[in-house]
Amino acid sequence: MPLEATVLDSIWSDIRVLWDFNQMHHQLRRCSVGIGLGSHDPNVPTYTADLFHLDMFRTVVFTGANAPTTIGRYPRGEAVHFREIALERGVPESAILVEPRATNTEQNIDYSLELLAQHDIEVTSLMLITRPYQQRRAYATCRRLRPDLDVLCASKPMSLLDYYRSIDDFNLVTNMLVGDTQRVIEYPQLGLAIPQDVPGDVKRAFQALVREGFTKRLIKT
Repeated sequence: MPLEATVLDSIWSDIRVLWDFNQMHHQLRRCSVGIGLGSHDPNVPTYTADLFHLDMFRTVVFTGANAPTTIGRYPRGEAVHFREIALERGVPESAILVEPRATNTEQNIDYSLELLAQHDIEVTSLMLITRPYQQRRAYATCRRLRPDLDVLCASKPMSLLDYYRSIDDFNLVTNMLVGDTQRVIEYPQLGLAIPQDVPGDVKRAFQALVREGFTKRLIKT
């Protein structure tokens, strides 16, 4: 049975609201560096490689240790596996740096910038390559850490349904989507991200999905 036939229309509607909200829709342009944020999503390293070949940046950092959602898929660490995927897609070894310690988005960015500084790579702009629904949170985190940098977010262009099919785990993706939305709302109050406008329909969709039980990635507030 097709995926879309197994999910209530109301849930799809709420998911789509959060999916659209969490993407920044940036117009991509060349940056000093591309940073591929570790996650369960293999689209991140493949799209990072595609962007490298389009000359969007000449240096790539893959960052990430492991999380409960990735230890089975990437047992040697997210950044290590992402590097291997990028190498398979033709990115030269000399263009890739690996940051293997980060366990959250703030560390992904902070540790990556430290690594770049250690290699004397000047960074005035950066492109964060992420899961589609992580863009807004990653952007807000980076802007808090380094307001001096020009920051763009990118994800492999895919429809909502195609993305769900590519990951093949409805509950994982939906729980992650709800969790990232909550962080966009709550993190500014904790000093972890810049504040962003959250429209009423986004808040309503978030609350509706929480009521439906998609709570596994929520933080305590």
